Order: sequence, then structure tokens, then C-alpha cells
Amino acid sequence: MNIERLPLHPLPAAPSIPAKPHVFEVHGTRIQDDYAWLKAENWKDVLKDPSVLDSSIRTVLEQENAYAAAAFSGTEEFQARLVAEMRGRIKEDDSTVPEPDGPFAYFTRYREGGQHPLVCRQPRDGGPETIMLDGDKEAEGRPFFDLGGADHSPHHRLMAWGADIKGSEYFTIRVRDLESGADLPDEVAQTSGGAVWLNDSSGFYYVELDENHRPVRVKRHLLGSSAEQDQVIYEEKDPGFFVKLGITQSNAFVLIEASDHETSEIWLLDRTDASASPRLVEPRTPKLKYDVEHHGDSLIILTNADGSEDFKIVMAPVATPGRAHWKDLLPYRPGTMILSVVALARYLVRLERENANPRIVLREFATGREESIAFEEEAYSLGFSAGYEFDTDVIRYHYSSMTTPSEVIDYHLRTGERTLRKRQEVPSGHNPADYVTRRLFATAPDGEQVPISLVHRREVALDGSAPCLLYGYGSYGMSMPASFRTGILSLVDRGFVYAIAHIRGGTEKGWRWYMDGKREKKTNTFKDFIACGEALIQAGYTSRGRIVAHGGSAGGMLMGAVANLAPDLFAGIIAEVPFVDVLNTMLDSELPLTPPEWPEWGNPAADDAAFQSILSYSPYDNVKPHAYPAILALAGLTDPRVTYWEPAKWVARLRATMTGGGPVVLKLNMEAGHAGAAGRFDRLEEVALAYTFAIRCIEGFQN
Repeated sequence: MNIERLPLHPLPAAPSIPAKPHVFEVHGTRIQDDYAWLKAENWKDVLKDPSVLDSSIRTVLEQENAYAAAAFSGTEEFQARLVAEMRGRIKEDDSTVPEPDGPFAYFTRYREGGQHPLVCRQPRDGGPETIMLDGDKEAEGRPFFDLGGADHSPHHRLMAWGADIKGSEYFTIRVRDLESGADLPDEVAQTSGGAVWLNDSSGFYYVELDENHRPVRVKRHLLGSSAEQDQVIYEEKDPGFFVKLGITQSNAFVLIEASDHETSEIWLLDRTDASASPRLVEPRTPKLKYDVEHHGDSLIILTNADGSEDFKIVMAPVATPGRAHWKDLLPYRPGTMILSVVALARYLVRLERENANPRIVLREFATGREESIAFEEEAYSLGFSAGYEFDTDVIRYHYSSMTTPSEVIDYHLRTGERTLRKRQEVPSGHNPADYVTRRLFATAPDGEQVPISLVHRREVALDGSAPCLLYGYGSYGMSMPASFRTGILSLVDRGFVYAIAHIRGGTEKGWRWYMDGKREKKTNTFKDFIACGEALIQAGYTSRGRIVAHGGSAGGMLMGAVANLAPDLFAGIIAEVPFVDVLNTMLDSELPLTPPEWPEWGNPAADDAAFQSILSYSPYDNVKPHAYPAILALAGLTDPRVTYWEPAKWVARLRATMTGGGPVVLKLNMEAGHAGAAGRFDRLEEVALAYTFAIRCIEGFQN
């Protein structure tokens, strides 16, 4: 298959970002950071109001955007075609399957041409819908709008909803009267976006962000009062722990969880008591993780206690929930990682993964009888939802593979009957038989077998001639599902092989897979990704110099690392919101995510070994005087997670150091944050830009 040729135009000279010498010393090692000045001194204010960005920095970013426009000159029509293709695979007036809760069933849908969701409900037994919140209407006149939580009250007359209008993830929560459609005077700013209602609907709990953008305080808001009157229910004092709220499936308890990437601590709040104080389940112990569910007089706890690396399930009395009273319900089974657990009135449902593929296991409380839901494809994605209700015999699962569009199926626990509720429509047409999905394994330098999920058109010749887009992440224990993605078909249908490298740092092969890709073992993540590229070449799927690597956030850090380590393997690198200035970020304890990230990367300020480890691989600090592949960095000005100056500094140092190759292009969204554009079709424009870049990398650039 031939990739269509894109128009070529001579590239102008790339902007030269001024170097301003800045030297500092850590643990006796001198570090020179000539682009540190790109970090605005008032960066916290910029998150809330981008207009206050220093003019000299703004000029640099605007010059980079102008250069990016020049780099893509002549491809505007092609990008528009890609957007049209991808949009043509989206059912524009799509909706989720309604979830029953009491007298209503709740769902979200999109209108034809709409960018943002409509939050809706209808009578449980059928009848006309009510639009509770119109995302398109709320977004009118705003350059950015992101809907956070939309949580209806237990008595079904109110809804707490949160919105971010800057891209900086500061959400303001409002309360809507569902009968009148008007918002009440209640308004709470600077939150994480979600709310958990009291059982009597008299108020709700929420998480407040502090001055460093960290979720640290749980507050209780009673309707009719001002935000200044809200009571602090819990406040986290350790800057390394973030706070979030949850609720047990039984609806009996609100859960307050304080955690970092290795340790968790949970407090229970009686949801029926508007004056309840939190009650501790088990005090935090380094590297002890646990999640809590509730059933009758017992708590059901998913934990890694007692060396249960891939987790086990225990039970404890609600009255005495501490670890001394934990008793095994499902003992630890090495190699089988339990991902989540939900307790229904009569069943315990768990999602677990073995050999990089998931399955759902159903356990009847009364008998202990178990049955599994799994599939035969080599690689697939599977998840489930228990909905809103506790006393139910139905769970809903979601299945797809890289060739099979998503299916939503209701599983009847008593009978085993399966009811197809929805099959993802691809309006422009999709025949799974036209594609092949495979699971391969790459051998890492230390002998580990690294899974690769891939898809390509059936007629692609496996003679090494196909281009490949190789995606990777590999951090925080996050696994990358082998799910159906309509957007990637725009490359696959042009002859690309699309592959996901399930590298260490994720949990595809259990918790050990995560631990072997963090802190002092972080370089395993990079070596695994390179090994996956080499394995695809050896298997005939592609060849050296015809692979475009793709990753975002911590996956963008991966992109920077492999560009330093194996530049000749890749035709191009797409790094979205790339975490490339790892050392400087981990040294700056005021940044929003830094203290909670120390368990993931190490604390280089306090630990010389962690400092030396991070210094050895941090992409920004390891840019080398060699030829680099073409690089596209995408970023957002109001990103609180990967701040805009990280990719800006990286691009500046790359251009100043590299001896050939490129180009190196930075495209910065001046009106968005970590997730890019919020509108579903606006986001397609960013995807089209990345895919256009991937094709241009294979064709070559004209400089």
C-alpha cells in the first residue's frame, strides 16, 4: 500500500530561543540550565489567567507556533480530510446506554455537530428525556470548556456539576435545580470537579485544591450556605499525598482516600449523617495499598498486604476495620493481578488481568460459586460498570479489540444471559475482517518478554516495507488497553501498522511489571520500548527508520529518552505534553505534582542516588550532539501537570545541540491544558496534526 504524498515546502529557519546561563549545584554536581528563564515566575497566576504571562516568554511561544504553522504549510487540506475521515467514523448523535437509578435512568449524549456532552435522564420505564445540562450551551463564547462531575442528588431533584474554563483543572461546582433548570446561588470554586451527596440531599462533599493546585481538603457544603462557611472534614498535611472522594456501591459510606503512588489510607464517612466525622480504616503504612467496599456488617478490602504483590481480597468488620482484623476472602495468586472489586447485594464482581489480558470474575456471596467472562482474541480490552444501584443482578461490561468496535453488554448474574445494549457504530463503515490484530512479544535486553498489541490491514505485506506508529506510556502502573480506536484507522488504512508497546512501568504483567519500570529501574521502560521496535522489524512488520514513536505526558518523557538512546531507529517522534524536564521538576517542591511523584521517580533533592538516577536519563539533561529524528512536541499553556516550559526548554536545547536531522517543532495550545482541546471535534484537529506529522516523517522533510 502506498502512502499519499504531501506537498513539500522549504522550511524556514527554526526560531532560536535565547540561552541565558543559569548554574546551580545539587549534591556537589553542577547543573547548567540555560533555558530556565522560560519558567514564568508567576506561573501559578498564569494557570488561572494566561493573559498575565510575561511578554518575553509569550513572544517565544508565539514564534514557535508560527514555525509550527510553517512546518505544516501545504498540508492544511490534507489535515482537513483527516478530520473529516475521523469525524465520519463518529456517530455524532451518539449516547451512552442509560444507567437506572431509582425512578430514572441517567445517560449522556451528543447532538449532531455538538462538541460537548448533554447530561440527560428519562423515566426508568421509558418516556421523554430531560436535558439536565447542555454542555454546548455552557461552552458558548468560551475558548475552553471542560465538564467535570455531573452528580445527581439522591432525591433526584438537584445536580452538582463542575466546569473548568481555563484548561488548568480548577473546577467550579454549581448546583442545578432539575425542575426549573436554573442554578442555585451555591457556588464552590477551586475544586477537583466532583461531588458526593449526603444521603438526604441536604449538601455534598467535595475536594478543594490548595494554592499549589493540590487536592488536599475535603469540605462539606450545605445547601443555602456560602462556600466560606463550608466545614473542613479532612485536611491532608503531607504534600506527597493527594486526596480524592469515592462512595461504596452500597451507598452507605463516603470514602476519603489519601494516597501517593505506593501508599493509601482510607477514612469512612457515614453518608446518612450530615454531621459525621471520618473514621480511619487502617493507618498509612509505607507501600501498603488498599481499596474499600462495603457489604452488610463487613468491609471488603482489596490490598497488597502480606506480600500480596498482585493483590488479594480480605474482609473485616465495619466496627473494627483495622488490619489486625483482616481475613482472606480471596488469597493472593502470583501472576494474577486483581484490578478492582465491586460488592453488590448478592455478588462480588472483580476485574483481574493475567498475561496482559483482562477478565471479569463473578462470585456469589451465598455459595462462593465463581464464573468468568473472558474472550478468545489475542489482545482485547474489557471493563465493567456496576451502575448506581446496589441491589441488582445485572452488571454492564464493555468489550472491544483493536479490530472490533466497542460492545456494551448487560450480564444477568442469576441466569448468565447476555443482552447486547449497544454496538459502536462507525457511520462511514468498518469491516473487522479487513484487519488483523496480533499479540507479539519482544525480548528486552535482560530477557523479559514485553507484550506488543498491533493492528494492520490484512493486505499489508510483512516484508518490512510498512511504516509503523508505535505507542508507549510505561509509568504509574497504568496499562494501555488493546481497545478499538477509530482515529488510528486513518493511518492504518494508509498502510501503517499501529502497535502498542506494553512496557515495564505499567501493570500489564502484574505489579512487578510496574516496579521494574520505576525509580532506579526506570531505564527498563526505555529499553523495553526500543526492544519492541526491534521486534517489529525482526518480524517483518516494518524497518529501521520507518517507525514513528508516539507518547504523551510520562509517555512523552519516554519519547525524549528513546530519542536520546536510539535516534536512528525512528523516523519521527510525537511527544504530547511531554514530561521531559524530569530533574528540574522533581527538584521543585512547589510544583503541583512534585511531592506525590517522588515515590515514582525518587526525590533528587533529598537523595543523591535518586538525583544521579534521574540525571542519567532525564531527556532534557541528556540531549546529545547527534542527529535526531523529526520531533513534534505538543503542549498547553495552562497545563498544571506538565508545565509549558518543559517542552519549550527541551526544544530549545535540542536545536542548540543536535548535529543534524529534525526538524524539531513545538505546537503550543495557548487556550488549553494537559488534555488539549476539550471539544470532541476540536480534539480531532490535534490528532490530524499528529498523524500528518507521522506521514511526513515517513516521506521525509524538505529543509
